Amino acid sequence: MDIELQETYQAKALKQLQADADKIAQLIKVQMDHLTMPQCPLYEEVLDTQMYGLSREIDFAVKLGLIEREKGKEILSLLEKEMNILHELYTKK
Repeated sequence: MDIELQETYQAKALKQLQADADKIAQLIKVQMDHLTMPQCPLYEEVLDTQMYGLSREIDFAVKLGLIEREKGKEILSLLEKEMNILHELYTKK
């Protein structure tokens, strides 16, 4: 595969994974803004499903060589940190 084309695919994959992580963070913010409790089973199920889906996307991109495993872990780690911050802010309300 042409190196330039490979780099384009890598950039697109990284951009899409980051966009998906941002959507999850936005979903969490919206739910908390609408007073959905973090301990709610439905909230937890949606969050778990979204996080699992993102982790599978990352695994797929890693297997295709589109991103490095460490970059995928970084995306998940940053999202988890953001979720923890939002959870703490919500519980302090």
